[in-house]
Amino acid sequence: MSRTSADLAVLGATVRTLDPSRPSARAVAVRGGSIVAVGDDAEVREFCDARTEIVDGTGTTLTPGIIDGHLHPVHGSHMTSGLDLSACRDVEELRAALADARRELTAGSWIRGFGLDPNILDGKRPHRRLIDDVLGEVPALLVLADAHAALANGAALRLAGVTGPVEVPGNSEIVCDLDGTPTGELLEDPARNVVERVAPEIGAAETADLLADLFSRMHATGLTGGHVMDLNDGSLEALRLLDERGAAGLRLRLAPWCQPGIDGHGLRELIELQGTRGRLWTVAGVKLFMDGTIDNGTAWLHHPDCHGESTKPFWLPPQEYADAVAELAGAGVATATHAIGDAAASFALECLSRHQRPSIGGARHRIEHIETAPDELVRRFADSGVVASMQPSHLQYTLADHSDNWSTRLGAERANRAWRCADLLRSGTPLVLGSDWPIAHFDPREVLGAAQLRRLPGQPERDPVRSAQALAPLEALEAMTLAPAAVAGEEHVAGRIRPGFRADLTGFGADPLTASPEELAEAPVRLTVVDGVAVHRA
Repeated sequence: MSRTSADLAVLGATVRTLDPSRPSARAVAVRGGSIVAVGDDAEVREFCDARTEIVDGTGTTLTPGIIDGHLHPVHGSHMTSGLDLSACRDVEELRAALADARRELTAGSWIRGFGLDPNILDGKRPHRRLIDDVLGEVPALLVLADAHAALANGAALRLAGVTGPVEVPGNSEIVCDLDGTPTGELLEDPARNVVERVAPEIGAAETADLLADLFSRMHATGLTGGHVMDLNDGSLEALRLLDERGAAGLRLRLAPWCQPGIDGHGLRELIELQGTRGRLWTVAGVKLFMDGTIDNGTAWLHHPDCHGESTKPFWLPPQEYADAVAELAGAGVATATHAIGDAAASFALECLSRHQRPSIGGARHRIEHIETAPDELVRRFADSGVVASMQPSHLQYTLADHSDNWSTRLGAERANRAWRCADLLRSGTPLVLGSDWPIAHFDPREVLGAAQLRRLPGQPERDPVRSAQALAPLEALEAMTLAPAAVAGEEHVAGRIRPGFRADLTGFGADPLTASPEELAEAPVRLTVVDGVAVHRA
């Protein structure tokens, strides 16, 4: 057996290499986690012998491994292990779902819900009076679709000792009625954590089980890696357990949170955590929040929304954010900043533009979401070198006619600046696409489709939202392969199918560069390879 003989070879495929020196090929061979050959079948067979596993690639289009630029595996696994409320289309359906869940509940358990659409509330704020009589003394915590607000019932509030106003860090709030009685609405994580801390915890072993199942489902959609925008307590222990089990995983870059109120010691801990790694995962970067969301009135806009809300940053005063970014950047740590509103993105961009020297490993600073952006902000992005990280499948939460909660709050002018993926990319701004799972589905075929259709695939009855912002197929594919590799400083080893690069590959049952987005969304994923190992086959 020769030294270069392959472990695995795919022959007879359509190979979209994204490598300018050889844009297309028919076959690929891998060995020991690296690509060793790319070419036609005859060229690649020279690297094969009796021990090489040969995969028939007929009908398969191979691309570099798909990378989700923004997701939350541990947080999402915990959240989605509860009651899915996304199908509730009005308050009565919500109440019926909770009543059914209560009947099936074991003594001492909580009802945990997720995906609650604020549009079913007809413009009203979430309030526990909507659910208290249905639940009685069963504690419940329901997370809204944007995951930046939650609704706790009276029983959960009492267990948490919340009987009146409670001071929480940043632009977060435990909402109370005029008489000081908590409504149950919890805005942003610091408020939600007041109730979360008395709810039953999910241990590391159970988390590892949830992740193993999640990664298997992600592999089946073609995902090979992701940029993880959190590092919950217990995340590292669960990932280490998976490593010990030898479980198939994803190639993950994890960015722990940096929250308002952090002191010098906390910042040093985040810096020291960088480079912590396992078999396929590494801690690389830090996630910060400049604001919340438009739907619950905690975004930071240049001008208030229609309710007079979304007027403040998450960090109060915002200079503390600037100081935290300066210290992290000075230590070579790349940052990712959640900024949905135009004022939040503008302020973050101003701060990050001062810190564009290479970070550890060459990773870049980035801003997440950017849901509404004026022309001036797009121009500044192009000049800054800061990466735009966006989630086109979040368009499912808005409507072209502006009748939804998000659009109503912003008004038509700002709603018409929705998710300007094309303008940012074509201005010269590096663009990374992701799902923000569990806020939207992790299936990259859905993300790629939404980027091109400006609506979700499979919903032809929905009008596209700002169709001028649609990406071309190659632009969308590069934003989930080349771009996430480049912004991580890994463009020399990932994002292309080229000898010497990582053997992370996605095999679609349709060509993402020539098939329609609808066709791609329906096509199977035939093969997913992570680190040279076939983790999914159809």
